[in-house]
Amino acid sequence: MQPPPNRADKPDFPWWLLAAGGIALFLAVQIVLNDLYSQIFSIVSKGVGITIFVTLTGFALATAIGLVLAVMGLSRFLVLRQIARFYVEIIRGIPILVLLFYIAFVGAPGFVAAWNFLVAPLIDRGLVEPMSVRDVSLLWRAIIALTIGYSAFIAEVFRAGILSVDAGQVEAAKALGLSPVQRFRFIVLPQAIRTILPPLGNDFIAMIKDSSLVSVLGVADLTQMGKVYASGSFRFFETYSIVAYVYLLLTVGLSLGLRALEKRLRRSDEERGASRN
Repeated sequence: MQPPPNRADKPDFPWWLLAAGGIALFLAVQIVLNDLYSQIFSIVSKGVGITIFVTLTGFALATAIGLVLAVMGLSRFLVLRQIARFYVEIIRGIPILVLLFYIAFVGAPGFVAAWNFLVAPLIDRGLVEPMSVRDVSLLWRAIIALTIGYSAFIAEVFRAGILSVDAGQVEAAKALGLSPVQRFRFIVLPQAIRTILPPLGNDFIAMIKDSSLVSVLGVADLTQMGKVYASGSFRFFETYSIVAYVYLLLTVGLSLGLRALEKRLRRSDEERGASRN
C-alpha cells in the first residue's frame, strides 16, 4: 500500500494570489480611467508617507527596546528579569488603542509637568521656556504609543530566538574566553536572527495595519485622509475601497517578500546541513 502523497512537497497553486492580483488590477484600471477614483487616490495617497514614517520609526524603536527587554529577561540578575517580565506582561495586556489614548492624553501631559518641575529653576531665571502639552506633537505621541505596545511583543520574539540557540555553543564560546558581550554578538545573535526574522516580519506587517489607529488622534495618515474625504463627500464605498487597496498593496507585498526570504533561509540551511553530512 502506497503512503499518501505529502502535500508539503507539492504546494498548492496560489489561486488566492491570482484572484487578489485580478482585483488589484481592476482597481488600478479604475484609478487610471475613472476621475472619481483618481481624485480619491490622489488625496488618500498623501497620507502614505505619514503611515510609512510612523511604521518605520515606531518599529525601529520597538525593536531596540524589545532587544533590551529580552536581554534583561534572560539576565542572571533577578531584579532585571522581574522588571522585564513586569513590562512585557502589563503592556501586552493593554489594547493598542487604549495605550494610544493613554500616552496621548495622560502620558504626554504628565511628561510635560515633570519636565517643567525639573527645570523650574532654569525657567525662573528665564534661561529655559516652559514646555506646554502642545509642544509634544500628536504624531510623536502616536509613535511612542506604538513603540511601547510593540516592544513588549518583540521582546518575546527575541527571547524565543535567543533561547533557540544551542546551549553547547554558548558554553564552547565561554570556554574559548569570549566575554558575555562577544558571545551574544558573535555566537547567539547571528544564529537567533534566523528564528527571529519571520515573526519579526509579521510584527512589522501588523504595525503597518495598527498604524491606522493614529487617525483617532487626527494624524494625517492614510486612514485619516480617507476618513476626512469620505465624511465630506459621502463617497464611503469608493474611498474606503481605495484605502483598503493601498494597505493591501503594502501588507501583501511585504508578506510575499517575507515568504520568499523564509524559503531562501530554509534552503540555505538545508544546503549547509547537506554539505556537513
